[in-house]
Amino acid sequence: MTILLLNGINIVTFSIVQTIFMNDTMSVYFLRELNQEYQSTRSCLERIPGGLFDYRPHPRSMTLGYLSQLVAEIPLWISHMVVDGEIDFVTFKHGNPTTTDALVDYFENNIAAARKALESTNDNELQETFSLKANGQLLYTSKKIADIGVTLNHWVHHRGQLTVYMRLNDLAVPSIYGPSADDKNFTAPAS
Repeated sequence: MTILLLNGINIVTFSIVQTIFMNDTMSVYFLRELNQEYQSTRSCLERIPGGLFDYRPHPRSMTLGYLSQLVAEIPLWISHMVVDGEIDFVTFKHGNPTTTDALVDYFENNIAAARKALESTNDNELQETFSLKANGQLLYTSKKIADIGVTLNHWVHHRGQLTVYMRLNDLAVPSIYGPSADDKNFTAPAS
């Protein structure tokens, strides 16, 4: 196959990407990505026993319970970004799940909120501003469309951290983007 380059841009790849993604709105794209990460995230959270919530691998590390709650909660941030246009670190109401079942329920509620928000918005609304605050003081403002992508990456990052905590506690790490040492299954991502 011959690859045509124009000003250093791979035209063949660009055409494929354009065909796959350009016909979707960004909200549909973000919803697809959220759904693709859903099952592997849930599989991790289901394996976190409440008895290990106080575990921390290092004195400066967060506890497993806090990290699990964070992974379960980040989808809620997307809902607040889209619907409210802001998050205030100080006044944000965090969950406090104390059991595995409560953790998974918290995650499910937050995923549902993120899905609803993304299904109810459009690209014009995603061009509006999102503000991050601390006790009312503005930390920064950006377009919602920019911060939703960053938030999805942030979520995946903390899920990766969670798998390290799982391994350190001899908890089976599920297949995420392919087989793990504990789970040899491969499941194609949801579309």
